Amino acid sequence: MPELNLTSAPAHLRHGSSIGQPLTRRDGVLKVKGQATYAADNHPPGMLFAVMAVSGIAHGRVTSLDVAAAKRHPGVVDVMTPDHKPQLAIDPEIKTNPFVFRMEVLQSNEVRYANQPIAVVIAETLEAATEGAVLLAPRYEELPALVGVDAGASFVPPVVGVGNPTENHRGDVEAGLASADKQIDAIYETPPQYHNAMEPHAIVAHWDGDGVQIDMPTQGLMLSLARVAELFGIAHDKIHIRSPFLGGGFGSKGLMAGPPVLGLMAAKLVGRPVKLVLRREQMYGPVGHRAPTRQRLRIGADGEGRLTALDHHARTVSSTFDDFYEPAADASHTLYAAPAIRTSHDAVRVNTGTPLFMRAPGEATGSIALESAIDEMAWACGMDPLAFRLKNYAEVEPITGKPFSSKALRACYDQGAARFGWAKRLLQPRQMRDDSGLLVGWGMGTATFPALMFQAQARAVIRRDGAGVMEIGAHDMGQGAWTALAQIAADAVGLDIDRVEFKAGTSDLPDAGIAGGSAHTATAGAAIHSAGAAVIAKLADLATNDERSPLFGAGNAGVIARDGRLIRRDDESRSESYAEILARAGVAEVEARGTGAPNPAAMEEYAMHAHGAVFAEVKVDPELGQIRVTRMVGAFAAGRIVNPHLVKSQLFGGMIWGMSFALHEEAITDRRSGRIMNANLGEYHIPVNADVPPLDVITVEEHDPHVNALGIKGVGEIGITGSAGAVANAVWHATGVRVRRFPIRIEELLTQR
Repeated sequence: MPELNLTSAPAHLRHGSSIGQPLTRRDGVLKVKGQATYAADNHPPGMLFAVMAVSGIAHGRVTSLDVAAAKRHPGVVDVMTPDHKPQLAIDPEIKTNPFVFRMEVLQSNEVRYANQPIAVVIAETLEAATEGAVLLAPRYEELPALVGVDAGASFVPPVVGVGNPTENHRGDVEAGLASADKQIDAIYETPPQYHNAMEPHAIVAHWDGDGVQIDMPTQGLMLSLARVAELFGIAHDKIHIRSPFLGGGFGSKGLMAGPPVLGLMAAKLVGRPVKLVLRREQMYGPVGHRAPTRQRLRIGADGEGRLTALDHHARTVSSTFDDFYEPAADASHTLYAAPAIRTSHDAVRVNTGTPLFMRAPGEATGSIALESAIDEMAWACGMDPLAFRLKNYAEVEPITGKPFSSKALRACYDQGAARFGWAKRLLQPRQMRDDSGLLVGWGMGTATFPALMFQAQARAVIRRDGAGVMEIGAHDMGQGAWTALAQIAADAVGLDIDRVEFKAGTSDLPDAGIAGGSAHTATAGAAIHSAGAAVIAKLADLATNDERSPLFGAGNAGVIARDGRLIRRDDESRSESYAEILARAGVAEVEARGTGAPNPAAMEEYAMHAHGAVFAEVKVDPELGQIRVTRMVGAFAAGRIVNPHLVKSQLFGGMIWGMSFALHEEAITDRRSGRIMNANLGEYHIPVNADVPPLDVITVEEHDPHVNALGIKGVGEIGITGSAGAVANAVWHATGVRVRRFPIRIEELLTQR
């Protein structure tokens, strides 16, 4: 099967025009009209409703449930408990691969964290199931809860993130610090955060014999399918998952969690379709979150303001029963050119659901600490923060020495600063005020995120009528995949986008990999690109080997695919439509498959990152300490831009999230009970429209030939990195108060001034 080498041009050139166009979302009208079908919108005949009962304690065991009272309630059909449930094919505690995490599916009466599922009530109506769950009236044997980064003895985990080394170093850090003319040694703390996607986790499950139809939001169709197959002991072809639309995910829907498995078990128990949807407060526990961190940064610089050493240590937490460690210190690997760098991690175990991937895992937590510390170092050296960064940004990846697109980072600094008007910034803090007497501060932060790529497959078809089909099991979380990937597909097969039927969002399509790590467009796009090249190659072979075709004998000259025609490259007056080629050959359609995957040789030689620079202005009431972000400018170099509208939307969202990280978001845990006190959107603060300032995004032109054939880098997460630090640094510049515990609180500004 023909495949495209991801570092080479295809043999048959295609000059498409869809990539780079600011097309509106193809699914936009459906969403505006309420016609986009999300998982919980499905209602198969005979469907029942399932509601989880969750633990009110963080540590201990359930000693009793009043199942009889729940079953007596009108409409309740059954109650699933550890003693009454379908048996799984394997123990859910077994980790069969690095992307499997332990889950709570009623395997025992043990309670490991607050909000853990302890029973499931199944009823004819949602109201009956909800009321039945209340009637269970659980009783507990409670044990002391482990809470916070000081909960117990720390340990060094074997890896952080997904297989990253716990420690990295280059050079002699202690010697570099000892030789420095200026040093800082500071501790920064970030809180637990929860994904809070607009659409809660949900599943509608319908068993038919040993097969199952599943509607659920997932960022990884094939990962979910494989997990269902092993848990229930059924063949992959017996499982069909539909996930055409997700109302946000941010990493929480990437891997199979316990609640959808409970929905599958409930449907199997009662022999009818079952819908299970988490309430908002139930999302604070069993479906992942961002772990808290405490980070110590020690930085040294010489008399000219050049870094001599950077030491970044991060402490984080994981659950008492599984392992995921926020790789916060890894943020210091890639940006600044200190001759000596060390990054390290340790952790403690707490009574919480297992932390998992949350938008920019590690980069978000690590970058706000790093960028704050770099600003502090610039101030210690008496330098403007931008000038300090320009003197110290890395031109090769500091730890590995691999080259990367450092010129693009410099362009981000230059263009962002010019648009913002940074040259007018006063060096000293608390010196700028507006006409109303509010303190004005300007801050900046550097943004970076790895240009990742996974593996994917796609299938391309050219039909006898000249139209095309592209199939791939891709995922749209709201980022615009239905549109961006269709644009790549149109160019891949040389057709207008309206002539290509784009199929995605179901598990019976070719595996698109996971929509995570800001890698989905690059990964799925490369597979689509490859499949398009392969199907055009087949079509070209039909024409160039047919004596009746005007393209006969094109041979090495090759052909161009454009506007539904194959055109001889060395003589554009000679061409033929797809329909003509297939009709003469008596073929109904041609089909080919393609693969997208990272290029190992390029990865070995080059470091691959997207870069950016974010500039923020805040205004602070000098008497009340109230903070308002009044404008932000972000300049980002993220390779080839498939759709400018969608890219800017993603970058805006990331910048807003960064602002939220600095000023708003925090899950507050009751240290006595281990319960989250603000598990709702009323008290878990995120920015609303009134909080969001005018945002300005610059997409810096960048051509990186090494990342993949299309030159695409991700934009979903880079907007957070840099933005949080920029806001925090602007608050310091406005007030002269350096807050190192996030989010920044009014009381800290008032008590430290």
